[in-house]
Amino acid sequence: MESVPLRCPACRRDHMYVTPAYPCPCGAPTAPPLLRGAPVSTITHRTWNDDWVTVRCRACGRHDQWPQPELGCPCGTVLRIPVRPVAVPGRPPGAGPRRADRPVRPSHIPLPRTAATPRPVFRPLTIRTARDAVGAAALYLKWLGYRDVAQPAERPSSRIDLRAAGLIAQVDSTTRATALRDVECLWLNALSTSVSGVFFSLAGYAPDARERADGLGIPLFVMDLTGSPQPVNGPADELVSTGA
Repeated sequence: MESVPLRCPACRRDHMYVTPAYPCPCGAPTAPPLLRGAPVSTITHRTWNDDWVTVRCRACGRHDQWPQPELGCPCGTVLRIPVRPVAVPGRPPGAGPRRADRPVRPSHIPLPRTAATPRPVFRPLTIRTARDAVGAAALYLKWLGYRDVAQPAERPSSRIDLRAAGLIAQVDSTTRATALRDVECLWLNALSTSVSGVFFSLAGYAPDARERADGLGIPLFVMDLTGSPQPVNGPADELVSTGA
């Protein structure tokens, strides 16, 4: 697996990013080629058509579209990892993926190293729409062990996207970092119904939102387009470790 050192431009924290390898239809492990030395960028706005990269399988030569590599920094910032462009015959370099090319998603992700009890392999849902983001969060909560995870047909005025036994969850699929007010509203809704609250975001969290969530004990997760949530604060790490 290829790895590169990088630094978060928001908090200056150093990371070592290891690109995940996903299976090509031919069976060979395949990963986006990282562009060493190029600076990472902060994801504050998303466009569904541009967050995919072309990857060529070294074994069979097949070209497929993979989600752009990303990393969630503990400060709440989502980082985009630059990759080397791959030339596709008959298409100009740097051209975005055709809709017919998408999606290719990983067949699995590894179990958390700190899992207290064995869990089945988590199978994510590739995110292409806001509804997909909520569905991916629902699958993850079920994987963590929550029962009766339900998604309302229409989003209520409380903006709660998912309910489960002893839990409510909000999913921010907008192109901006989740704000302080959003975190506080989730906490108030959870407090009023005597349940726990969990937040999922596609674009990361504003610094004050992250700080407030730490103080309130609200688990924060960021999701990339593979539909694989990643914990970005202590309460989220603890939830992944212990499960529901």
